[in-house]
Amino acid sequence: MTVNIQSVNFKADIKLLAFIEERLKKTTQFFDKSITTDVFLKVDNNNNRENKIVEIRMSVPGNDIIVTKERKSFEEAADIVVEVLIRKLKKMKEKQRESH
Repeated sequence: MTVNIQSVNFKADIKLLAFIEERLKKTTQFFDKSITTDVFLKVDNNNNRENKIVEIRMSVPGNDIIVTKERKSFEEAADIVVEVLIRKLKKMKEKQRESH
């Protein structure tokens, strides 16, 4: 799996990048055929405390899965995004099994 992480309008900390890549490794247990994964880190310039946005686009054969979450920290948002991603991958795998 190829992981591309882009931080929009700021320089992401190396620890944060490693944290996100580590979390994404969990997805390979559920679906090992992903081609590329693009991660976008953004800060929403509003007065809301939950202004850290993590968006993940995972390309899998025949499909793209996009999940976006906004939380107080990038780590919290990344955890939630990966959990949702895993749920979607499990559903996709189940549908593939049913169709075969």
